[in-house]
Amino acid sequence: MDQPPGTRGARGEIRDFLASRRAKITPAQAGLPTSARRRVPGLRREEVAVLAGVSTEWYTRLEKGHIGGVSEDVLDAVARALRLDDDERTYLFDLARSSRQESRTPPRRRDVEVPPRAQWLLDSITTSSAFVRNGRTDIVAGNALARALFAPMFGSATTDGRGRPNLARYIFLDPGASDFFVDWDAAAIATAALLRAEVGRDPRDRALRELVGELSTLSPEFRGRWAAHDVLMRHDGVKRLQHPDVGRLELTFQSLDLPLSGRAVHDLVVYTAEPGTASEDRLKLLASWAATRRAETPGPGGDGGSVSPCYRT
Repeated sequence: MDQPPGTRGARGEIRDFLASRRAKITPAQAGLPTSARRRVPGLRREEVAVLAGVSTEWYTRLEKGHIGGVSEDVLDAVARALRLDDDERTYLFDLARSSRQESRTPPRRRDVEVPPRAQWLLDSITTSSAFVRNGRTDIVAGNALARALFAPMFGSATTDGRGRPNLARYIFLDPGASDFFVDWDAAAIATAALLRAEVGRDPRDRALRELVGELSTLSPEFRGRWAAHDVLMRHDGVKRLQHPDVGRLELTFQSLDLPLSGRAVHDLVVYTAEPGTASEDRLKLLASWAATRRAETPGPGGDGGSVSPCYRT
């Protein structure tokens, strides 16, 4: 069976990514002469080569995925020529690093426990929803309010055998996600872009490849957004949710790096409400319910307890 798009290793990712970025820039935007007779969208390879100050043959080889011996200065020049933003530039450099390591056998990721200190931190946050998310968008730990706020996701059939949610699976495979996330399309775009960034960090991650393959097979919406090759390293902003118990919520969310493993990326994601708003009142109501359920059913796995503390790194 063929591998799904975006899971063919660093070379395939480099080829597809550079071609997609090249197609987004018009000659006029790049300050080049325009012509009505163009057979490709955006810039030609030779035009990118001129802008980057390299030969056409060299850039063609680069776009085919031969990036292992390329210097950072040359990658910077290509990034400028293609007008990559900060996240896209980081992704390109991640792909270059991964390409250099492709001959090595990566260590197998194992199940480990979330450190108690991380869970204590989450449990100490009582008026905001807080959870830890890995690069594959698994929710690997969380506080009681996170479980209450994201009850539809925790109750979804898309959770794994331990009841652990995955944001991407929920968004793209659960029909109810489009009701829960008011701005579902924005959430879908951001989630696919976060997964794309993780592919740059570790294209050989088997669990990640399987997740992308599953979503590509089962979700036309995911396939379309994955093919765009958009990249997002961090996701912050405002999220509007339609909660089944308290109604409409408009929450600010912030993600912070949380170093839990030397190989894997984890974010601490906190959702809070603007003081004095109806959303703050509704979030406080959810927090009260969550605290009550936690007291009645203490410990991990309880109705209001913490997320299961095992995850893959």
